[in-house]
Amino acid sequence: MKTILRTTQSDNGILVIWLSGDDAESKLFSYEKLVEMNINIGDLLNHPEYYGVTDDGSEVKRTDFCKPELHAKCE
Repeated sequence: MKTILRTTQSDNGILVIWLSGDDAESKLFSYEKLVEMNINIGDLLNHPEYYGVTDDGSEVKRTDFCKPELHAKCE
């Protein structure tokens, strides 16, 4: 799972930028594709640190359940 650095909203979807080794990679995910993956688009835009991208860059997944330190921010 690759760490998402930031997300940007566009007319066609959400541009997701993540770290792959020392390089930043990006992919535009359509709104339809994100909904199919059960991704909350507003949450992805506001809290990209809660999400990761699969190693092949094909899917976004929520990962904050693996990072308890992120939950402390909400308290």
